[in-house]
Amino acid sequence: MNVLGLGDAVVDKYINKHIMYPGGNALNFAAFAKKLGQQASFLGVFGSDKEGSYLKEVIDSLKIDRSHSRTRNGENGYSEVKVLDSDRVFVGSNKGGISSGKLLKLNKEDYDYLRDFDLIHIGLYGQVDHLLDKLQAMNVLLSYDFSDNFTTEKVDGIISKINYGFFSLSGKDSNYVKSFLKRNYTSNNKVLLATRGSKSAIAFDGKNFFEKKPNNIVPVDTMAAGDAFITSFLLAYLSSGKDSVEEAMAKANIFAAKSCQVAGSFGFGAKY
Repeated sequence: MNVLGLGDAVVDKYINKHIMYPGGNALNFAAFAKKLGQQASFLGVFGSDKEGSYLKEVIDSLKIDRSHSRTRNGENGYSEVKVLDSDRVFVGSNKGGISSGKLLKLNKEDYDYLRDFDLIHIGLYGQVDHLLDKLQAMNVLLSYDFSDNFTTEKVDGIISKINYGFFSLSGKDSNYVKSFLKRNYTSNNKVLLATRGSKSAIAFDGKNFFEKKPNNIVPVDTMAAGDAFITSFLLAYLSSGKDSVEEAMAKANIFAAKSCQVAGSFGFGAKY
């Protein structure tokens, strides 16, 4: 498959270790897809600072295409993180940095480029929601990670424009999650799925619900476990053999568990 992460490439700064790692929903998706053996690309905005340069070096080393990305004069997006008992706690950010100051505009060459992808993945923090109408009109499969910080208004405005939607609903019981997924499912959706931390993930395909418990492991770092799950699920479900929803969820659990044995989203730590 040929897939693309559209939106955010940020630096996660582990302030109690003075180490930074590449991250962001869109970049994580591309990196995990590459790790899973797929053709992967990234399109987004980098800052002109050392953090932006570091991200581009990592992306190039992974052989992820970024040829249509932009570099703007200013600060790259970053978050500040502490790791407590192997779990990551976000303590601050620059709210996307330069990418949030002026929204990304795509030209004809960009849209021609995007038409060649089997799937485009976007996250809540990617600063590219304004592009969804044109992307939907291209008839390219779209997936969207609403994370855990979505609003009802955000879901209502986006859900009918995408094919695959993902939510983080930790702390919610299964009845609530099933009702939520069924209520928000539209005719344009293929699968909506909610992860619930250490509890089972639940998916809905418009007719049936599917539920899988995560693999029980002792993590090194839980950063981007959700992104790893989403990427693996999508690639397994959309592969030529087309696994069932349940089979794709099982593979996603295995891959997400493995990702939790790596520091940062997918490694490549550097001192700062």
